[in-house]
Amino acid sequence: QVQLVESGGGLAQTGGSLRLSCAASGRTFSNYDMGWFRQAPGKEREFVAAITWGGVRTLYADSVKGRFTISRDNSKNMVYLQMSSLKPEDTAVYYCAAGLYAFGRRNSEYDDWGQGTQVTVSS
Repeated sequence: QVQLVESGGGLAQTGGSLRLSCAASGRTFSNYDMGWFRQAPGKEREFVAAITWGGVRTLYADSVKGRFTISRDNSKNMVYLQMSSLKPEDTAVYYCAAGLYAFGRRNSEYDDWGQGTQVTVSS
């Protein structure tokens, strides 16, 4: 099991930027594919971005492509989500997730989840 703690959420203006961080502990972090998901009030949790265990491949939801960047630093057991050109529709709780051979868009592929961090984008 991997323990995950997100940070970096907060309030941003439309067009602004935020960087989310996810600190991992427990099992060997570098073995795990990582993902970011988000859930807005009244909506289902949705995929945002994913990165393979070695950081070679990335995947993005169409809604964030070109605006968000996922990255990882295996030496620090960290994964990041750099968010730019933020829109009010990006407002949600953002979750970090980990899984073995989990690289993809489906929630069910990921085994371990953080508690989430709130991102609010004002118009």
